[in-house]
Amino acid sequence: MTIAQELEAQILRYYHAEKWRVGTIAHQLGLHHGTVQRVLAQAGLPRAGQPQRPSQIDTYLPFLRETLVKFPSLTASRLYQMARERGYAGGPDHFRHLVALHRPRPAAEAYLRLRTLPGEQAQVDWGHFGHLQVGCARRPLMAFVMVLSYSRQIFLRFFLDARMENFLRGHVGAFQAFGGVARVLLYDNLKSAVLERQGQAIRFHPALLAFAGHYRYEPRPVAVARGNEKGRVERAIRYVRDSFFAARGFDGLADLNAQAEAWCLGQAADRPCPEDRAVKVREAFAQERPRLLALPDNPFDTGERVAVSVGKTPYVRFDLNDYSIPHTHVRRTLTVVADPARVRVLDGAQVLAEHPRSYGKGEQVEIAAHIEALAGHKRQARQHRATDRLAHAAPSSRELLAQAASRGHHMGSITRELSQLLDRYGAEETEAAIQEAVGHGVPHPNAVRLALERRRDARQLPPPVAAALSPQARQADVTVQHHRLDTYDQLAAGQQADGQLADGQLAEAGHGHV
Repeated sequence: MTIAQELEAQILRYYHAEKWRVGTIAHQLGLHHGTVQRVLAQAGLPRAGQPQRPSQIDTYLPFLRETLVKFPSLTASRLYQMARERGYAGGPDHFRHLVALHRPRPAAEAYLRLRTLPGEQAQVDWGHFGHLQVGCARRPLMAFVMVLSYSRQIFLRFFLDARMENFLRGHVGAFQAFGGVARVLLYDNLKSAVLERQGQAIRFHPALLAFAGHYRYEPRPVAVARGNEKGRVERAIRYVRDSFFAARGFDGLADLNAQAEAWCLGQAADRPCPEDRAVKVREAFAQERPRLLALPDNPFDTGERVAVSVGKTPYVRFDLNDYSIPHTHVRRTLTVVADPARVRVLDGAQVLAEHPRSYGKGEQVEIAAHIEALAGHKRQARQHRATDRLAHAAPSSRELLAQAASRGHHMGSITRELSQLLDRYGAEETEAAIQEAVGHGVPHPNAVRLALERRRDARQLPPPVAAALSPQARQADVTVQHHRLDTYDQLAAGQQADGQLADGQLAEAGHGHV
């Protein structure tokens, strides 16, 4: 267990000056007593108080120390087995604590202060700042931070993920804010920058290499376990947490980024420059800005480009949401090109749809024209299917529909009614009735129905039974039986007698009131 130097100093003071015992120090500082003993042993000072009692390990200490000098990282369990083979009879737990007291401490490493020239270097890193709820989606809130090593000017921008596209967008935003590019950019072992590393052999992300070639800077990863090499950006992220993000309210990502930009140009730029406390970061940046590499005329394309497969429905799925497309492009592979504000769907070089980007989850972003076109197509498709069926079953229906169209009749209702007659009477009878209606110059389903009923009555056939008839069709096929006429005369005579009786009652009632 590694403890802070301040805590080591407290242990030594309590033991030597205050004469506290090991157990008291461990209890008051919340440490294990073995940790306190190790600190005291590594200090190399004689202990005050009672002398140490002899231990079984004393005989083996020269061997253990010699072994630890040769192999400093050898585990205590392996040392215990070696000591057991040489006659040590103690337990493993006590042995482990004793070995920790005598294990040599690694020599403290000294570092040179790294100084850079103006415009020479910038450092880049991501910082995680919790999560942001967008609709039904819980997105990670990531801060892209770039700091110029000489002036310590900070660029800060927040994104909802740490993917490569946003990594490059952060670079572009920083270059535009700085008005130029540093010659060397230092990266930690980020997945966005370094794909693989074996010793000194490094494989950069191909997108980052293309980006660096476009802006003509050198991407350089820091050495493994050498955080001091990019300490400027790590301190900048800590400064962002404490001085900007802590207890800050914001209304969405756009508002947060607007506040971050104002903070970078204001409070962060007015702090003293660590390289020279006599000047501010703003003044040091003014000296460094002319030394930066000039920006190219055309910015690098940082749009996300994804191939998507479209199913039966006219939508493409991108980043947890669905975006509508024309129904004519279902069952295809299309390309989605997205930036932070919009989503475009392409078929080759043709732009099929353009939508505002949604960062929610499970949302359907639609263009009304796409849905209306699909609905119209479905209605038209049903009509086309009915027309084709009629044409195969009753070829004369084509001529009837052509004549009806020339007269301005509603084609959908005519096709629907002819299809119902086809279902009830069959193809042969419907074809004959249609020929009769066309021959009389009456291209209407009523003429076809009358012809069918006339042909049915002529052969004295019962009305056809359909599997599912409309109420109007059922009423048209009801057989009405005629009643005898004398029953109507009797009914009329009864009504007349009732009327005379009523008139007499009214008259008597009137005389009674006079």
